[in-house]
Amino acid sequence: MPVLNISCYKFVQLPDAPELRDVLRARAVAADLKGTVLLAAEGINFFLAGKAPAVRGFVAALREDERFADLDPKESWSATVPFRKMLVKVKREIIRMDHPAIQPAQGRAPSVDPVTLRRWLEAGHDDEGREVVTLDTRNAFEVDAGTFEGAIDWRIDKFTEFPPALRAHKAELQDKTVVSFCTGGIRCEKAAILMREEGLPHVYQLDGGILKYFELTDGAHYQGGCFVFDDRAVLTADLHAAGDEKI
Repeated sequence: MPVLNISCYKFVQLPDAPELRDVLRARAVAADLKGTVLLAAEGINFFLAGKAPAVRGFVAALREDERFADLDPKESWSATVPFRKMLVKVKREIIRMDHPAIQPAQGRAPSVDPVTLRRWLEAGHDDEGREVVTLDTRNAFEVDAGTFEGAIDWRIDKFTEFPPALRAHKAELQDKTVVSFCTGGIRCEKAAILMREEGLPHVYQLDGGILKYFELTDGAHYQGGCFVFDDRAVLTADLHAAGDEKI
């Protein structure tokens, strides 16, 4: 039976993260799921794999909590489970930026959906005629597996390097429409909020990241695959592991 893989995050205030950890670990283990759930005061980020009814049942149970009612996981399929264990952790941040002024739960950055971004890239400009640039917020080794054509890549080795890199290059972005992107949306959301805070007026995050772009478009204007942090390593635009036959 094919394995369902999901990834999802949400920035939302979770003062009860330690208590949630125990509840979610018990649910995941009972459902025989593998993967990682990260919890912090700022929200939740998870990557899970298992039998489809079990995975979707886990998400359905999460949605019963009104804070998670609008979770919208990205789905892909594999022949085997790409995780070796089930981990549920409480962290200081669900994606570490070391920039405490960033509080995404207080308001999301403006976003652009994948279909609209594809149209902009095809046209070479946004709906107001402004030049569009894509900004890869991932680590350099992830970018090397694939990225958007002509994407800005500051060769960062960890996300905490993004704020100083932005300040060094901010002037180059001032008059452009900047679309930040990452694997699933979490890093590029924080990045877009920081860019707005730093005074860049025309900034969007790619809603759902590269994986949602693959899901909702034909993958045009993207070269290579998308690095993922599990045993599949790299997903192609059809959301299958590079080199694997389609499920």
